[in-house]
Amino acid sequence: MKEISVNGKKRTDVGKKATRLLRKEGYVPCNLYGEKKNADGLPEALSFAILATDLRKVVYTPHIYVVKLNIDGELHTAVLKELQFHPVTDAIVHIDFFEVNETKPITIGIPVRLNGLAQGVRDGGRMNLSIRKINVTAPYKQIPEFLDVDVTNLRIGKSIKVGELSFEGLEIATPKEVIVCSIKMTRNASLAAATEGEEEAAE
Repeated sequence: MKEISVNGKKRTDVGKKATRLLRKEGYVPCNLYGEKKNADGLPEALSFAILATDLRKVVYTPHIYVVKLNIDGELHTAVLKELQFHPVTDAIVHIDFFEVNETKPITIGIPVRLNGLAQGVRDGGRMNLSIRKINVTAPYKQIPEFLDVDVTNLRIGKSIKVGELSFEGLEIATPKEVIVCSIKMTRNASLAAATEGEEEAAE
C-alpha cells in the first residue's frame, strides 16, 4: 500500500458550534480510533482536524493509502475507516481513521485490476466489472495496491466469482458468491454467432 503524510491538530471542543467554526476555517473534523478503550469498553476516539485541502490527495484518488498522521507532534499510522460528505455540495464533512500497526490484521477494500484480453471480448462480448473492490484481511504491510485478476480465458456468458480467487498472504473477506466480472453478449456478437450458425448449417 502507498503511504502518505498528513498533519492535523487536536480538537478539545467537539461541540456543534466549534465544529461549524472549524469547517468555516477550512478544516475537516476527524476521529482516530485505535486500541484505547473508555470505561465502558468501547473504542475511545482521538478528536482532531485536518485542512480540507490536505485531505483531497487522500480521498479523491483511486489508490488506497496508509496515512501517516502527525497530530500536534504525535505520530500515528492509520487507514480511512469512514467518510461523510455533504449531501448537496459533496464536500468532506467528517472522517474516521483507524489506527494500524505492522502485526495486527486489518480488513480493507482493495481495488480490482483486470489483466489480459478476455476471450469473450475478442469474440465480441462486453466486459462487465461488477465490483470495484474486494475486502481482504491482513497486516497492512502485506496488502497490495491492487488485486490482479486474470480474465484471459473468460468467455461470453461466463463470470469470475470471489470464491474462485486467492491471493498469497491475504484472507478474502468478501462473500465467495459475489461476482467480480463477467462477459455479456452484445448485439454484434449475437448477430455474428447467428451468421456463423447459418453458414455451418448451409455447409
